Amino acid sequence: MLSARNQFKGTVKSVKLGNVMAEVVVAVGSLEIVSAITRGSAEHLGLKAGDEVTAVIKSTEVMIAKD
Repeated sequence: MLSARNQFKGTVKSVKLGNVMAEVVVAVGSLEIVSAITRGSAEHLGLKAGDEVTAVIKSTEVMIAKD
């Protein structure tokens, strides 16, 4: 169990591995959440497109811009 309340079940759309970091795109309904995690974490989790995952969002701030 996690204390973070913002948890969204979704499907991994893509995983792009870099030298140190990995970009993971998770489809949650009609939205996409993009997460930057360490390559080691992505490999340890064995993340690949099609995997069912939970995106956990824990943030101390949210920025909003308006044109």
